[in-house]
Amino acid sequence: MMASSLTTLRQHPVWQHRSLLGVLALFYFAQGLPSGLMAKALPALARDAGMSLPHIGLLSLAALPWALKFIWAPWVDRVGAGQPNHRKRWIIGCQAAAAMVVLGVALIDPATLFSTHLFILIGLLGLLNLCCATQDIAADGLAVRLLTARLRGPGNSIQVAGYKLGMMLGGGALLIWVGLLGWTTTFLLVALLLLLMLWPVSRFPEPATQQDPASRQRLDFRAWRREITRFWGRPGMLWWLLLLLGYKVGDSFGSRMLKPFLVDSGWTLPQIGVLDLSVSVAGLLAAVVGGLLMMRLARPVALTVFGLLHALAFAGWAWLAAGEASTGQIWALAMAEQCADAMATVALFTVMMDQCRAWHEGADYTLQASMQLMAVGLFALASGFSAEWLGFSGHFLFSALLCLAAIMAIPLWWRSQQARR
Repeated sequence: MMASSLTTLRQHPVWQHRSLLGVLALFYFAQGLPSGLMAKALPALARDAGMSLPHIGLLSLAALPWALKFIWAPWVDRVGAGQPNHRKRWIIGCQAAAAMVVLGVALIDPATLFSTHLFILIGLLGLLNLCCATQDIAADGLAVRLLTARLRGPGNSIQVAGYKLGMMLGGGALLIWVGLLGWTTTFLLVALLLLLMLWPVSRFPEPATQQDPASRQRLDFRAWRREITRFWGRPGMLWWLLLLLGYKVGDSFGSRMLKPFLVDSGWTLPQIGVLDLSVSVAGLLAAVVGGLLMMRLARPVALTVFGLLHALAFAGWAWLAAGEASTGQIWALAMAEQCADAMATVALFTVMMDQCRAWHEGADYTLQASMQLMAVGLFALASGFSAEWLGFSGHFLFSALLCLAAIMAIPLWWRSQQARR
């Protein structure tokens, strides 16, 4: 019985591609580190050092490479194309460069970085994000090319889970380390971790593929614009664009105000921190479950079900915000919302991979990711005004409605997909 079970496990597609999934986990973990640093650790570190709130807001400029990476993505796809380890060389080079930037941050006195050297800090963080965003282009291209349609669900589980783990380490864990070990030692350890992760990555044998004949042509601005037009000009892509832009805006719009809601409800920062860490772990498990479900569910069914769960979660937040919420209710709803978010993200990323063209995997996926990031970013910027005008209950209800509105585009998109085939 045991031998039969082990044989069945080894024949499962996920087990047979464990080497690929393992290196993908490392890629996305490395990308989550700067995101956790930017979103969670850096604002607290800067405020603790006495930086003003307007200057803390300016630090977000360093994240621009993530929104603009579609500009140079075609060059990542082309330079070295047709050779073994094409994208792996980009990944190793970018991650090594990111480690060097972190090393530079470690050697600078934080008191000066957060005061007189503000623009040096923004520049270093921008360079770090540039390295990680370029690594992301190559990693996404590798994942799209090597993952079969059946394995894209588990592959995106790995992506979401690895990214969340990186954010946890670059956020809350980094703050703890800085408090215990100091600034220099903490960032030296982060740089060392990034370098150590290159060892298993370097041993992964990325196969060579036939070179796209178009890659021999010169890539200039006109050719770059033409490729974007070709991607979006395919039949049915308008509905996909609407779905892509709208699917996660309700989440971004609503979740940005969850922690302010908890603060106004009397929660202390340590209580919020424990809740955030706990629901992040739940999100990791949900990402794995979502990926496995993607192997069984049709794409439109998965997008619809997970989107509905997200809408229900924000409707629940609206209900809690309208009355007296107990601690147990908040914990339960926070867990549910995080799980819905993780599964919806896995589903969206999986379908984004499906839309990519052969030989243009990195550029096509990056283009979609950048546009989706811009959409959720714009709604996140408006979330504070919405909460102030509508109150927390009205704001969360509006977020639920945004989730539902995006779901309405799914049948139209799927019908156009079937017609294109």
